[in-house]
Amino acid sequence: MRRAGTTPKGAADGTAGDRVAKWLARAGVASRRDAERMIAEGRIAINGRKLADPAVLVEPGDTVTVDRVPVDPPGRARLWRYHKPKGLLVTARDPEGRPTVFEKMPEDMPRVVSVGRLDMGSEGLLLLTTDGGLARQLEHPENAWVRRYRIRVHGRPDLASLAALGKGITIEGIRYGPIEAGLDAVKNEASWLTVSLREGKNREVRRVFEHLDLPVLRLIRVAYGPFQLGLLPRGQVEEVPPKVLREQLGLAAPKRVHPKA
Repeated sequence: MRRAGTTPKGAADGTAGDRVAKWLARAGVASRRDAERMIAEGRIAINGRKLADPAVLVEPGDTVTVDRVPVDPPGRARLWRYHKPKGLLVTARDPEGRPTVFEKMPEDMPRVVSVGRLDMGSEGLLLLTTDGGLARQLEHPENAWVRRYRIRVHGRPDLASLAALGKGITIEGIRYGPIEAGLDAVKNEASWLTVSLREGKNREVRRVFEHLDLPVLRLIRVAYGPFQLGLLPRGQVEEVPPKVLREQLGLAAPKRVHPKA
């Protein structure tokens, strides 16, 4: 290992390693930010030496450990669709001991990170990947990927108010981009809608419809960009075939998914 900024033999031909936080993200251990926090907590070591500097580079042959457990080097980027049930947090660890999605993964599942989040009370499609760089690529606003939801709200929507969401809305100083909302069904005092948006700010759907006096009773994500929930059973996880992953991301085989930082 070495510190970023030095110029060792081999750097000129592109063999220099990744910064350790980026390496850990690509390996599916944690996001870069979380990896930097883990380094500060003294949980990361390279070749038995505990790290305090996130600028250290991981070179071929180095052994990286998290809490003294070796981490496999980043390999081919892999992606899974997961049908998240209600009642699970999308986080690696919860101080309050509440259940997380990662505790529910199959025993043979490698380390993965989530692409975006769903809050504890939401359900539906959650994408999981072994490559933190790929996760950032899929989340990046410039992709403008549509996130589509089916929601059940308390109340009967005003169609003019739904149409106005297509121009965006500002709530308590926060600007939300255009939202497409279509009414599917009304039964008694509850309504089902299909909602599509491209930004995905924290709790955006719930906050917008609460503002319209239509509190969300149920929220199911059914699509994230080109990836669909489909008929995937609740609580099940299914890997996206490599060919499909390459096609959807516009990659040519056998190029490996490794987005730039």
